Amino acid sequence: MYLTRHETPQGVRWALDGRFLAAQFDLRLLLALPKAALPEVLHGIVGAAEATGRLLPPLEPTSEVWAAGVTYNRSREAREVESTVKDIYSKVYEAERPELFFKAVGWRVMGHGMPIRVRDDSRWNVPEPELTLVVNAHGEIVGFCAGNDVSSRDIEGQNPLYLPQAKVYDGSCALGPGIALADANSLADVAIRLAVLRDGREIFRGETSTSRIKRPLEELVRYLRKELAFPDGVFLMTGTGIVPPHDFSLQRGDLVRVEVGSLTLENEVDRQLRVTEQ
Repeated sequence: MYLTRHETPQGVRWALDGRFLAAQFDLRLLLALPKAALPEVLHGIVGAAEATGRLLPPLEPTSEVWAAGVTYNRSREAREVESTVKDIYSKVYEAERPELFFKAVGWRVMGHGMPIRVRDDSRWNVPEPELTLVVNAHGEIVGFCAGNDVSSRDIEGQNPLYLPQAKVYDGSCALGPGIALADANSLADVAIRLAVLRDGREIFRGETSTSRIKRPLEELVRYLRKELAFPDGVFLMTGTGIVPPHDFSLQRGDLVRVEVGSLTLENEVDRQLRVTEQ
């Protein structure tokens, strides 16, 4: 089952497998339910009308997006190279407790076909393609979407305490194109691909798999929920295993294509982006 969110003349509407759900449907209500109840509930409120309208980010404006860092060995190596405090990333990679940080509130998230940004005060900016988990209020993984955790590597490299500035700014988070409902077992070996096009020419391509994540997905979710309640559910980006070379930086006009399993998320880089609530 596949959920998408659309902009229509009558307002925002959710759809299941290409057909609109009841107008009053809200993702937060669905994520308040146990995972076992989702198929029956969704099939009970889906209509016959074909879904139309521009795709919107697949979450509510008040949804929370969190992220895990240094979950792949490749990410650890890249952070060590860029950082003036090199051993901190090895310690995080090997530690019992994962790195977790807040990434975005729902209204700041960009969807498929919407623009992303790089910071004006950064010279080294990269896309980070990530499996993004959709977790319900009970801590169950109910699905996933493709994610792009756009990051300023030079800012975090100056000092790890600058991570919020390197990671959290307008246009730094993209999710989409929709939510594929799935359980954790089916996400253990999902292909993740990244391509960046400039002036129509591919300038970078990389590939990895979720099988290379050091920690079980359920462990990341468990640590996130240790002292935090998510009554409306939560989105959790699970880290990146694809890191472009040191001489690469995103530029305005670049097209970033993130593939996670069967889902493809595309966004163009635009420095002039103004974020408004969707």
